[in-house]
Amino acid sequence: MGITSTGPHLAVALDGAGWHPAAWRADGARPQDLLSAGYWVDLVREAEAGALDFVTIEDTLGPGGDRDNPSATGTDQVVGHLDSVLVAARVAPLTRRIGIVPTAVVTHTEPFHLSKAIATLDYVSGGRAGVRVRIAWTEDDSRLFGRRDLGAVRLEDAKQPHLRSPLADLFDETADYVEVLRRLWDSWEDDAEIRDAATGRFIDRDKLHYIDFTGKWFSVKGPSITPRPPQGQPPVVSLAHASIPYRLGARQSDVLIVTPFDKTEAINVLDEVRAEQAVAGRADETLHVFGDIVVFLDETTQAARDRKARLDDLAGREFASDTGVFVGTPAELADQVLDLHAAGLSGFRLRPATIPHDLRAITRGLVPELRSRGAFRSDYEATTLRGLLGLSRPANRYAA
Repeated sequence: MGITSTGPHLAVALDGAGWHPAAWRADGARPQDLLSAGYWVDLVREAEAGALDFVTIEDTLGPGGDRDNPSATGTDQVVGHLDSVLVAARVAPLTRRIGIVPTAVVTHTEPFHLSKAIATLDYVSGGRAGVRVRIAWTEDDSRLFGRRDLGAVRLEDAKQPHLRSPLADLFDETADYVEVLRRLWDSWEDDAEIRDAATGRFIDRDKLHYIDFTGKWFSVKGPSITPRPPQGQPPVVSLAHASIPYRLGARQSDVLIVTPFDKTEAINVLDEVRAEQAVAGRADETLHVFGDIVVFLDETTQAARDRKARLDDLAGREFASDTGVFVGTPAELADQVLDLHAAGLSGFRLRPATIPHDLRAITRGLVPELRSRGAFRSDYEATTLRGLLGLSRPANRYAA
């Protein structure tokens, strides 16, 4: 057992060769291995060596390349990726303690299928699974399935919480989607399986439940085909940049990742999220709010700046992100995350600009620095992701 810390939770966002578009050309990168299982196992094991809470594995319906335009296929960018849930299922049995949170696109897909996939991941990981839900809003995404036309979806409408818009509908649909996931995970009681060979009774049918969910977008009877996951409810994670996705996180997430660019913005975002949490009737529940930060880390600040400049030259433009970008040393990053933690953020998801360089700088630079200040665990303190996040195992809503 490690020493319990009062510092921030830490996660890393794994995405191909890293978050800079030229990361695959950086020293030490392994572009030839991006579609191999061993590559992802190596990354998650590195994160686990730092005792990080969890990793997220990115996914999208587009082929990748330009995150501002997911359908772009520039020949100088990484294009093509593996399915994150399947990668997570491969990695899970080869790791021991770290939480594994694949990203799942919930627009155009069915909650019944995702519920059993994440329940299965929770079993094969021994209770370390979560899921990050994200929407798909572009016309190109819709054409991949050909079943529905979303209409004119405008991302700027995310800042208009009182506006009835196609984007607001997408997030309301996602809230219902997560509700179906949660009900399906509860559709088996914990002791529904008897497995009594002598009497020939494998299951107690009275402890399987129809969920009978009927809403605007889904009508799902249930029950699931997979018994209740080891955690009961694998943690649900979402990413939010503005008011409407804040509302989704307040209603349905266990971890909400936000993207402030400075401390003042972080405080304002927290105030809005907590207000939405109260409106959702969850004021007494734990909702972690993590800050997202892209990191370029080196032994000196100048070395980090120089490395970023070289990558920008390779990409042909200066790197910019939808969240804050940190360029400096692990000690300087520790100062920043502790300052933001004191302002109310309970944790941070760090996006390594390049892999493996910045991932190792997190696990072998930032983590020891935080430990030296008594602000991060020395070892894992729990065997499940809910335990690492300080979330109790919830009661089954259908159990008598």
